[in-house]
Amino acid sequence: MRLTSQLILFAICFIYLGEVSQAQSKLAGQKPNIILVMTDDQGMGDLSCMGNKLLRTPNLDQLYQQSTRLTDFHVSPTCAPTRSAIFSGRHEFRNGVTHTIKERERMALSTTTFPELLRTVGYETGIFGKWHLGDEEAYQPGSRGFSEVFIHGAGGIGQAYEGSCADYPPNRKKQGRYFDNVIRHNNTLVQTKGFCTDVFFAAALDWSKKQHDTGKPFFTYITTNAPHGPMIAPDKYKKRFKDLGWDSNLQGRYGMIENIDDNMGMLMKKMDQWNLWEDTLLIFMTDNGQAGSSAKLNGKRTPVFTAGFKSGKGSPYEGGTHVPAFWCWKNKLGEGVDISGLTAHIDLYKTFCDLAGVTIPKSVQSIDGRSMLPLLENPQANWADRALFVHQGRWAKGTDPNLAKFNNCAVRTTRWRFVKNKELYDISVDPYEKNNVIDDHASVVEDLRQKYDQWWSETLPLMVNEDAPYAKEHPSDVRYEKQLKEKGIPDWNPPSLD
Repeated sequence: MRLTSQLILFAICFIYLGEVSQAQSKLAGQKPNIILVMTDDQGMGDLSCMGNKLLRTPNLDQLYQQSTRLTDFHVSPTCAPTRSAIFSGRHEFRNGVTHTIKERERMALSTTTFPELLRTVGYETGIFGKWHLGDEEAYQPGSRGFSEVFIHGAGGIGQAYEGSCADYPPNRKKQGRYFDNVIRHNNTLVQTKGFCTDVFFAAALDWSKKQHDTGKPFFTYITTNAPHGPMIAPDKYKKRFKDLGWDSNLQGRYGMIENIDDNMGMLMKKMDQWNLWEDTLLIFMTDNGQAGSSAKLNGKRTPVFTAGFKSGKGSPYEGGTHVPAFWCWKNKLGEGVDISGLTAHIDLYKTFCDLAGVTIPKSVQSIDGRSMLPLLENPQANWADRALFVHQGRWAKGTDPNLAKFNNCAVRTTRWRFVKNKELYDISVDPYEKNNVIDDHASVVEDLRQKYDQWWSETLPLMVNEDAPYAKEHPSDVRYEKQLKEKGIPDWNPPSLD
């Protein structure tokens, strides 16, 4: 009788565990459309839902309300590194990306991107805006898994640097260079009309609707260069800040942010019209911390809202890497739900592959990130502590990276942030890093130093671009001049978005 009772109990436990297992994997293989919107240099303080009283971002505020929010989500301190980490699932240095220029922004060709894997299970994949992982043809997104490409060159519209990194020549000559840009549309350069962010969203929405109409799952990556400097926005978006007495830089920057919000509103409206919400995961995030903590108000230098962080873009502190992340998928993810687990950009790779039903081949690069499906399905799920490694990079070209090992670096765990090998902050009680407690926690410091030393020694051999010679010419110049001579630069016709 006792044995029978044990067997019954075992059977009940087995059934229960099976039900838990099934519940834990309910999102896996669902093949949602994925729309990832990532803005440039927009930090936690650059949204009204995060507490900014000057900005008006009603559409992003609405998305925040209806989303599952990753409240401890981290990226890299600057833009190309974050992008490299997203598309590889591992730290950017392990793809050779240790800078944003100097041939060190090019993602290693040995890296298999997740869009390449999504294509193997039937996804169409489109990028609209900023790529910033290499301007040479082999590094371009059309060679890295994207079936639709609509991008500017370099790291920003109008930029040009020594080596291969440069935007198309007409964009570099324009005073108001965020308007009427030459854009690469697949293998053809086209002349667009209007403000860059409006153009990128319009192209992305048009393409997404076409994929939806054919019944194909799609990954849409809308990656604005705004609100990165120079601070240029349409006049109607600058006017309110000008009337309040703010300087031209804030007018342009906040104007770009409010323009992004309007475009997010248009995207959400089209998702309503096209019945996309139930089979589409919409994500909003930013690529690094906030750029700028002050501006001039009536000629006087004045702090702007930073959501409490003491640092921003380029910093190894919290403000450099802690960014907003809103995930919205109707009837699949909770609305107004916060996930407090320590998550990061490197986790998108496995998460997207799991959602799409992709089995990641063993032949791809070693991946640092995790699948976030357990947390997305149950925000209270067990989520083991981890160490995230941060480094600003950007040491001088041709120098030994070891000399910069402890420059602007950090190790982040759920509780601790160990900065520059000499500062320790207990984030659980001091999220804005006011009190350096390194002298009080010798064993914690020793552990984090050992972890960092091991990570550095493993990563150093993978910094494959350090000795890369400068390209003799800009690929964007060659591409532009060749097409101009052979067939000219045709106009891009904006879609109607019916």
